[in-house]
Amino acid sequence: MSTSARDPRLVAVLGGGQLGLMLGLAGIPLGLRFRFLDPSPEAPAAAVGDLVVGALDEPDALQVTAAGGAVVTYEWEGVPAAGVDLLTADGSMVRPSSRALRVAQDRLVEKTTFRSLGIDVADFAPVDDRAGLETALDAVGIPAVLKTRRGGYDGKGQVVLRERADADAAWATLEPGAPLIAEALVPFDRELSILAVRAADGDTRCWPIVANEHQHGILRTSIAPAPDLPATQCRQAEQYARALLDELDYVGVLALELFDVGGTLLANELAPRVHNSGHWTIEGAPTSQFENHLRAILGWPLGPTTPLVSSVMVNCIGALPDPAAVLAVEGAHLHDYGKAARPGRKVGHVTLTLHGDQELGPKLAELRAVLPSDRG
Repeated sequence: MSTSARDPRLVAVLGGGQLGLMLGLAGIPLGLRFRFLDPSPEAPAAAVGDLVVGALDEPDALQVTAAGGAVVTYEWEGVPAAGVDLLTADGSMVRPSSRALRVAQDRLVEKTTFRSLGIDVADFAPVDDRAGLETALDAVGIPAVLKTRRGGYDGKGQVVLRERADADAAWATLEPGAPLIAEALVPFDRELSILAVRAADGDTRCWPIVANEHQHGILRTSIAPAPDLPATQCRQAEQYARALLDELDYVGVLALELFDVGGTLLANELAPRVHNSGHWTIEGAPTSQFENHLRAILGWPLGPTTPLVSSVMVNCIGALPDPAAVLAVEGAHLHDYGKAARPGRKVGHVTLTLHGDQELGPKLAELRAVLPSDRG
């Protein structure tokens, strides 16, 4: 496929979940058309574009999805890098590249990349066998977290060791034969994230740092901007994000999750895609993460990222609230992903924008009172 054959209005997305859905919702007003590849015929993104049902590493399905000169992107870091390589070799423009996927898909490679760029991380060590676990624990100390190097999300694929005697049980818990990594368990003060977008010409914009609250390993709440954040931490987080974007020659939106440990920021993990902690940007920023991702991959100028208001995003997990009850809360914006409800599943989110002298605490309490998963 030649560059001249590209369709500047057609975007192909590998993955058809809620992130793909919101990419489509951001792109349709810009005159864009979408085609999604997803294994499920019930993928939420089918509401905003054509759906190709197939595996994300199936060559025929990949080629059908990218056909017609589409610019290709992905909404999940689990997309097989080999599939992206196949499309690139076939002449498709894929943004971000497979290199970002390869870094994000292996926690050892990810942490090593962080450290090589001067990005602070908790102590870590590879674990290849049971004896290697003992060596790794000598290096990182106790308490520690034992994780699979690949796969796992929303708290899956990891186990905490509170004492040395937990090693046998931890070893037996995780997938037999899978390469592992041991990391020092960091006593963090809070969890933060920063989202940044980079264009092909290197132009980079950052949204403000967000404070995140997780429950059972799943993101529950994001507050933007993060309250009481020193300017030094803001600068440090932006430096981390820019270093990663430049090193990876990245095009699109990237999220970097961080731990605040006594004023020091430690990188936890990166996500080479639009991110749950950036959903507030739809209502709370002049250019959402979804629109800026599209602008970047299409070669369009990036939009401003300075927040319009303070915002808080709350995930709807397991069930959706009554729309009328949510919309009765001033400043509340409901997003229904069109997914079947089940325990532990993100089925929507609500963004609450704060105006004037409104205080976060009372408004958030008012919202939580009408969210099913927050009822006593």
